[in-house]
Amino acid sequence: MAPQSVAEADAAAALEEVCMSSASNRPPIRVVVAKVGLDGHDRGVKVVARALRDAGMEVIYTGLHNSPEQVVATALAEDADAIGLSILSGAHMTLFPRVLALLEEASASDIVVFGGGIIPEQDAETLKAQGVAAIFGPGASTQSIAEWVASHVGGAEAASTS
Repeated sequence: MAPQSVAEADAAAALEEVCMSSASNRPPIRVVVAKVGLDGHDRGVKVVARALRDAGMEVIYTGLHNSPEQVVATALAEDADAIGLSILSGAHMTLFPRVLALLEEASASDIVVFGGGIIPEQDAETLKAQGVAAIFGPGASTQSIAEWVASHVGGAEAASTS
């Protein structure tokens, strides 16, 4: 394993502190990570799931080819704080809004929805306006994703701003 730079070590320590402080006040953040639609490329989502787990979160990976209904049902059954969707198929403008609508129908709009994949910036902005909390594009580091989730999910944002 290559030695960490000072900046990487400082960032890792800060992430661990955020996760540990939130863990001392509440149970670990629970994240359902899913591939929706017909997209069969799952290497990236598995890397993100592992990074979230390594950051102290409980991660439920649903596997490939899930429907929005399956993802929301899993999130409800698992008492998830967040849903992370990975979409590379181009169906993001249909699948994200469907997940948001199903959460609203289930009175579960407090479950944070974020995602990543090949999503044009204009579409990402539209999805954010519809209620998707964050979109991570190609090249986003797993550390930045884990830090974002740690600071924006499960009440952590409110705790960190007080």
